[in-house]
Amino acid sequence: MTFKDVIAQDIKRTFLNFDEFGTIHKLNGRDTLVIVDDNEMTEREKKFKNAGALNGFNGGLFKKQLLFYVHAKDFGPLPSPGRTFHFDKQEYLITDAVDEDGIYSISLEATRS
Repeated sequence: MTFKDVIAQDIKRTFLNFDEFGTIHKLNGRDTLVIVDDNEMTEREKKFKNAGALNGFNGGLFKKQLLFYVHAKDFGPLPSPGRTFHFDKQEYLITDAVDEDGIYSISLEATRS
């Protein structure tokens, strides 16, 4: 058994295990086991917030951002950035999507007032 085989087994058994880390969310109308990563998104927001603060007044709008992980086999093809996506019945724009050895890391963003 190779290291990649072990990782593939651990995706469902450990990382995306409902009893350990995962929670059910509605992705484009379908219940799917995911991990929402608030900590990683907070770190990314800190980097961009400092750069964005130089751009001036934001007109009363703010961006809601969300990062989640999902098993590639449960999700289907890796989505393209720029597409509309529904997470728990709220509409977002996909800003980034990466295949991390069978787990997709998908970043979403929505402008709210």
